[in-house]
Amino acid sequence: MPGRIPQEFIDQLLERVDIVEVIDPRVNLRKSGRNFMACCPFHDEKTPSFSVQPEKQFYHCFGCGAGGNAIGFLMEYERLDFPVAVEQLAAKCGMQVPRETPEQHARTEKKHNLYDTLQLADRFYRRQLRDHKQAEKAVGYLKERGLSGDIAAQFGVGYAPPGWENLLSEVKPDNEKVELLLQGGMLVSRDENRIYDFFRDRIMFPIRDSRGRTIAFGGRVLGDDKPKYLNSPESPIFHKGRELYGLFEARQANKHLARVLVVEGYMDVIALAQQGISYAVATLGTATSSVHIQQLFRHCSEIVFCFDGDAAGLKAARRALDTVLPSMEDGRQVRFLLLPTGEDPDTLVRSAGADQFEQRVSTATPLSEYIFDAVAEHADTNTADGKARLSQLVLQFVQKLPDGAFRALMLAELGQRTGLTADTLTRLAQYEIEPEVEQELTSSEPVQRSARRSHTPETFSLAESAISLLLYRPQLASQVQDLSVLQQLDDADIKLLTELLQLLHKRPESTTGVLLGYWYGKPEGEKLSGLCGCGIELLREGVDILDRAGGDKMEFDAGIERQFLDTVEKLKGLHNQARIRQLLIVAREAQLDEQQRVELAQLLSVRKM
Repeated sequence: MPGRIPQEFIDQLLERVDIVEVIDPRVNLRKSGRNFMACCPFHDEKTPSFSVQPEKQFYHCFGCGAGGNAIGFLMEYERLDFPVAVEQLAAKCGMQVPRETPEQHARTEKKHNLYDTLQLADRFYRRQLRDHKQAEKAVGYLKERGLSGDIAAQFGVGYAPPGWENLLSEVKPDNEKVELLLQGGMLVSRDENRIYDFFRDRIMFPIRDSRGRTIAFGGRVLGDDKPKYLNSPESPIFHKGRELYGLFEARQANKHLARVLVVEGYMDVIALAQQGISYAVATLGTATSSVHIQQLFRHCSEIVFCFDGDAAGLKAARRALDTVLPSMEDGRQVRFLLLPTGEDPDTLVRSAGADQFEQRVSTATPLSEYIFDAVAEHADTNTADGKARLSQLVLQFVQKLPDGAFRALMLAELGQRTGLTADTLTRLAQYEIEPEVEQELTSSEPVQRSARRSHTPETFSLAESAISLLLYRPQLASQVQDLSVLQQLDDADIKLLTELLQLLHKRPESTTGVLLGYWYGKPEGEKLSGLCGCGIELLREGVDILDRAGGDKMEFDAGIERQFLDTVEKLKGLHNQARIRQLLIVAREAQLDEQQRVELAQLLSVRKM
């Protein structure tokens, strides 16, 4: 008998599926304001009373009272059992439905208990901000930053008092809760079985998931301790590479979330909300990931990245640019807002006011302009070689865009600036740009040509994509037997990919769970856990596999395999590029011997193919 479908999977499925796309082929929907209307399929009527609400991913009939989510609609309309309806929706999204063993069910129950226990900690910290005798300095700090009691309550701001056992004392002698708080990173165990609070003398910011459940905390120090901001460690329910602070609150505050502003800190999010700008979110001490991007585009069509205008802010903006390019499907918009030096969103919105700040957001630099501005200083378009250089620099970004109108428009704009035809640029876009181009764009120092390739966002995304595919379908490892080239690449993610392949060669029967368990408790395990949840979201390089497959399962499987093998070949190509550069350096400094000349000729001929 098949096991229970995990609730976590059902949540992920409902987040990924679009209820309009599920209902519209079965019921003729018509746009009506923000919603869609139709005559109800569940009772006879002449005037439409069946409403589908994309923002809430919910349907409701005002005539007969029918209502629910995408799964409920399929069950009712197609007369399907719950598991069959889930299977159909999962197939549409390219997801495999997992089934819980008794052991997995027990782990799920533990997760639910962990949610409940972190909610207990949330209530405890809020109560301390209100009642603790030393909370005055925390309240004073919040008032100094211009926060009201209402906004603090909206975001659940709390206080972890000084001392080592405040939260611990709250749950003693309940050993189960103590163990859960240890698992959630709220308590720490050290030598001689000493247990104490992880957060002490800090303002506390609960981090909530898409359902509003507290899954972790961030703490801002009030004294001189370091670091200034501290996040909970990752746990079975918290992976910082997937979560965004303030997204739940933004969705609660906006019935229609047309735009999201990505900032860098908790206080920036709250300070903006205090001024009525309630659509800001922040990453949790990490760069914006492809998972973050996909998550945001599920809720809105426009993302504005807001960074400080200093060197660190420029570097962060460049990382965000690289990450967002593969997700730039037609209809999506991205802008970049770089603030004046010395300002952050918190200080600027308080000094300039909400209207002026929103004006800056609305007029922020569009992604296309940002790309051309980023390369302008590296190419003099008054000369032929400068125009050639401009085309090389811009094509580095265009190559990462999916096929569509935006990519075509970028090529057209580049053609106007360089005089090159669309056909020529399209052909050039098919060739890989030298890796030093990216280094040159992100560094003010002269580029040192080296045989060893540094770790760049390009290699990172390739290796991540390959690992994600392998976790999704471990049997793909059998398609890659020769690991010698990958083993020569000096990159942590490629090294992890190689180790995964080696393990699967030894134990081809290994499942995703076995792979995660093999590295459990190690940094590599956290990396794999984060990628495991990405699934199909990281399987995109140009054209989505599902779209290419047209929904056909066999075609989809074949597409997964092609994507994986193509990605591995690209990674291997990095080694060839490095070896070509190494031989060219030798050729400049000395004379190549016969063997080296033959090797270089072979490598160059392969690259031209």
